[in-house]
Amino acid sequence: MPGPGGRGGFGRPTQKPKNVKKTIKRLLSYMGEYKGLLVLVFFCIIFSSGSMILGTSLLKPILNDYIIPLIGQEHPDLSNFVTLLIIMVCVYLFGSLVMYANNRIMLHISSRTLYRVRKELFNHLETLPLRYFDTHTHGELMSRFTNDTDTLRDMLSQALPQLFSNSLTVIVSFIMMLTLSPLLTLLVCLCIVGMVALTGAIAKHSAQAFRDQQMNLGKVNGYIEELIEGQKVVKVFCREKQSKTDFAVLNDNLCEAGTRANTLANILGPLMNNLSHISYALTAIAGVLLIITGSLDIGTIASFLMLSKNFSQPVTNMAQMLNGILNSLAGAERIFALIDENPEVDDGYVTLVNANILPDGTVTEAFFPTGQWAWKHPHQDGTTTYTPLAGEVQFDDVTFGYVPEKTVLHDIVMTAKPGQKIALVGSTGSGKTTITNLINRFYDVPPGEDGQGSSKIRFDGINITKIKKADLRRSLGMVLQDTHLFTGTIADNIRFGKLDASLVEVEAAAKLANADYFIRHLPQGYDTVITGDGGNLSQGQRQLLAIARAAVADPPVLILDEATSSIDTRTEALIEKGMDSLMQNRTVFVIAHRLSTVRNADMILVLEDGRIIERGNHDELIALKGRYYRLYTGAFEEASDAVHVS
Repeated sequence: MPGPGGRGGFGRPTQKPKNVKKTIKRLLSYMGEYKGLLVLVFFCIIFSSGSMILGTSLLKPILNDYIIPLIGQEHPDLSNFVTLLIIMVCVYLFGSLVMYANNRIMLHISSRTLYRVRKELFNHLETLPLRYFDTHTHGELMSRFTNDTDTLRDMLSQALPQLFSNSLTVIVSFIMMLTLSPLLTLLVCLCIVGMVALTGAIAKHSAQAFRDQQMNLGKVNGYIEELIEGQKVVKVFCREKQSKTDFAVLNDNLCEAGTRANTLANILGPLMNNLSHISYALTAIAGVLLIITGSLDIGTIASFLMLSKNFSQPVTNMAQMLNGILNSLAGAERIFALIDENPEVDDGYVTLVNANILPDGTVTEAFFPTGQWAWKHPHQDGTTTYTPLAGEVQFDDVTFGYVPEKTVLHDIVMTAKPGQKIALVGSTGSGKTTITNLINRFYDVPPGEDGQGSSKIRFDGINITKIKKADLRRSLGMVLQDTHLFTGTIADNIRFGKLDASLVEVEAAAKLANADYFIRHLPQGYDTVITGDGGNLSQGQRQLLAIARAAVADPPVLILDEATSSIDTRTEALIEKGMDSLMQNRTVFVIAHRLSTVRNADMILVLEDGRIIERGNHDELIALKGRYYRLYTGAFEEASDAVHVS
């Protein structure tokens, strides 16, 4: 582990785990399959520590039995002396080889253990409900895979083996020191107590300084990230000079806090080394006095001095490791807390299957692709019914809130027939996106939330809580305002809507979304690789790919959440022509920024504060001269510009 001033050393603010015993027990469960290797590591540590102690103990007979008696002899016999030296070299060499083996084994164990932890962490992350991601920042989740797993790796591969090795060395050294000289052992212990007390006092003041440093570091990093993302705005308004000034202030604060923190932390290394030298010198002086008085011999003092180093250095090392181990256990606790989060609940039992629909309306299940789909609905009496997938969506008196104390939707009643285009308009926060979240079952309507137990959403006449979420979402296509593209080719990104789609289907979907023209003008066409969330494409082009991705899935229900907000009017008109064929015989929910795009909707729902205040087609709502009329004609006051249909 790093020494003073390094990660996990003295002076670093320690995050203590809430339940050390439980966390360690769980970590050991991940390492359970390596029991044989762990036993081998255990013996390697014993042999390594034992060889170091044994090598040190050989110093006494070398001095007393060979070096001192041979002083002054003209032709000394060095055969036994050389033999003992060879034995000492072999002992130290054996210890080094055993320690190398121990490090390699622990590296393997820690790597495989972290592999399992990361795999389980990511797999569980994919099962969590959308609510979890809405209530936790991306940076917070990413830190589980980076910072927390990094500190855990350091602990498993280095800190724990070193802690055990140092503990064993301290115990054996202390016993051997007592056998050589109890008086000198007491002196060494007193020196170490003084060292630990002094460094602990400095570390206490250093911890607050490091907290200040971390706070200022966060401000600097946040400002840099913000400026990088908004560099175009900075240049457009010529704010480079002001940006430099603001950064200089933040950087000065970080420099001051960092200097203060690292000054205290960096004192610890030299201080502990010098105190260790002072302790060694005091022990040597005391030993010389004991030699003069005849209480001890030179060999005993030499061995004791070596043992005192073997004793004091591990003690200080363990003190430095403690903060790092506690931080690692706290990180492990955060990882396990995420793994223990409740996964998305899915009690659905109605599934989507391939179907044969006969001319007389009879529906049977097919076990091969037919291009037709049906809901397979098993009943308690053992019978199974098949309902053709049509795309009818019905809201029956739906009341919903993301949190109990705030209701977002109030008594929503609507029916979208297959092939209908339903437009949702209203001010920001009126509940439009919430309706689409409920259709996808990103959030579920709790039964009885309206006080009467009648809140239901039905899909083709089936309560969506009975439909398996994966099957429900397979029947839906969605295009969001914030487009997300994945690293890969253009074709792969479109194919994300249907993983087994052929290139012909991909190209057809791109043509439908009017994306084929610009794709073919890219360097590699459909094989052009997208990186950085499509940073090399315009916002409009990215939106076209998102529409193509939804089109290739060929779903019976489409949800377009401001799908054309980033596209110019001309391109939007072309897309609408292409999408008309896609919308045929499909239910379409549209949340659009431009009211001109919803004129041809079969039903326009005007929402305000989670309630439907107007409904009808374009002509009916214009004739009504209510909220929709004012939005469409621009008769709203300037102060109400925020009331748009986003």
